[in-house]
Amino acid sequence: MDRITFDEDAVTNPKFGCLPTDRSLEELLGSGILLVKKPRGPTSHQLTAWIRNILGITKIGHGGTLDPMATGLLTILCGRATRLTDIILKGDKRYISVIRFGRDIDSEEIAILLDSLVGEIYNVPPKESAVKVQVRTRTITSLTLLDFDASTNIAAIEISCVAGTYIRTLTRDIGLLLDTSCEMLELHRDQTSIFDESMACSMHELADAIFLWKEHSDERSLKKLLTPVESILTKFPSITIKDGAVAAMTHGAPLARPGVVDASIGITSGAFVVISSMKGETVAVAEAIVDVDAIQGMKKGEIAVAKSVLMPTGIYPQNWSKQN
Repeated sequence: MDRITFDEDAVTNPKFGCLPTDRSLEELLGSGILLVKKPRGPTSHQLTAWIRNILGITKIGHGGTLDPMATGLLTILCGRATRLTDIILKGDKRYISVIRFGRDIDSEEIAILLDSLVGEIYNVPPKESAVKVQVRTRTITSLTLLDFDASTNIAAIEISCVAGTYIRTLTRDIGLLLDTSCEMLELHRDQTSIFDESMACSMHELADAIFLWKEHSDERSLKKLLTPVESILTKFPSITIKDGAVAAMTHGAPLARPGVVDASIGITSGAFVVISSMKGETVAVAEAIVDVDAIQGMKKGEIAVAKSVLMPTGIYPQNWSKQN
C-alpha cells in the first residue's frame, strides 16, 4: 500500500517494544491468533472453551461460528485480540459443501443454476440459527461445481461469499430453484479473511504443543502455532507513529499531528485505520479525524482517535527521549 512520509528523520528506540515476530510466548498469548481445524462434532463454543482451559488463559474467543457437523478453519483470538472479533467476523469466507439432490439431475443443470446465483442473493437464517430470522441479502462471489456423481445425485460445490452467509439456507434454495429437495451432507470451511487452512493446526497438534510447553518447558511448538495479531490487519490503511505517541495512545490519548511518521495514501476523515509503531506493532485501531492529504499542512491538532487500544501500557515509556 502506497504511503506518504511526514517525518523522514523519525527513529525508534530499540530498547522498547519489538518486532511482532520477536514476541515472547506470554506476549503472543496476551494478544495473538490461533488457527485450528475444527473437527466434526463439537460446537465452535465448545472447542474454544476447551482451548481456553488447556491454555489456562481467561480471555479467548473465536471468529465465525461453524455448526457441529461442519469442519474446517476456526480462528481463535487470544487476550486483547478478542477486541478484533468484529473484524474477523466480517472477513470473506470460502466453503466446500457436499449436497444431495432428491431427484435425478445432470451436472449441466446444476452448473447453470450455480452460475445464476453469483452476486447478491436473499439469505434468511435457518431455523437452527440463534440469529433472528429476517430477510436480508448476502453476496456470493463465486459458486463452482467441483464434482458430481449422477448415480447418487451428490455434488461437491465451492462457495466464496461474504461473512454471515448461511450455507444451509443456500443449499435449501438451490433445491427449491431446481424443484427438488437438497440436503447438505458435509460442510468444510477452508478460508476465512486472509487465512487459509494450510496455516491451521489440528487439535491433536495443538494439544501436543501445549503438553510440551507445560510439562517440559518447551514452548517452541506452541510459539509456531500462534500468529501475531498484526496478521489480520495488513489489508487496512494504517498510520505509523513515533515512540512517544505510542506511549500516549496506550494511556488513552488521541493521536496528535507531531506523532505521525507516515500514513497510507487515501485515508479520509471517518475511515477505519490501524495505528502502528515504527517496529510494526499494532498500537490501536482508530477512526481518522482528518483526510491524509490535510496532515502535511498541519503543525498540531488531532489526527485520529482510538476505538480500541491493543497495546498494553508500559511497553513504551512516556517521554522516553528525555530519559536517554
